[in-house]
Amino acid sequence: MKRGGSMRYAPLRRQLAAYAGRWPPEAGTTAAFVDLLEDAGNPFVRERLAGHFTGSAWVVGAGGDRTLLTHHRKLGRWLQPGGHADGDADLARVALREAEEETGVAGLRLEAAAIFDLDRHWIPERDGLPGHWHYDVRYVVRAGADERFVVGEESHALAWRPVAEIAADPAADASLRRMAGKWLSRPREP
Repeated sequence: MKRGGSMRYAPLRRQLAAYAGRWPPEAGTTAAFVDLLEDAGNPFVRERLAGHFTGSAWVVGAGGDRTLLTHHRKLGRWLQPGGHADGDADLARVALREAEEETGVAGLRLEAAAIFDLDRHWIPERDGLPGHWHYDVRYVVRAGADERFVVGEESHALAWRPVAEIAADPAADASLRRMAGKWLSRPREP
């Protein structure tokens, strides 16, 4: 099949279709991510400056009521852990890897291969690299019993924050508030 055909990046296509079914109000956002998959170039490498995929983790504690955020060194904001795919089309794997690398929390596990959230955001010019779009695909990653973290070189700090506080905090990043709301409204298992 040709590169732009429906078999190209089939697992991510299925995840995006499932996400669109769960979040119909986000149809425009989902369509932009599908359009990126249709691009003839590789959308999983950071050298594609028109925009490229990144993977992030909504890291939740064992109890599910807190999330682990990083005070991002380059962006100077509290965000979820995440980063560039660097050629890896398995964005769930990218999200887990980035969470492990950026937090140092032992025993992290991917909650599911389902997309938790999508966010397209502009990264401003920095260190000679032109501004560009990140198409961030986010997955839920859960910590085990040991929630101790290690602050790495990409962060000023890390902190566990109550999800309910983030959802209610007007000063929090809009995408963090959206994810907090999604997490709080998710169906709970009996």
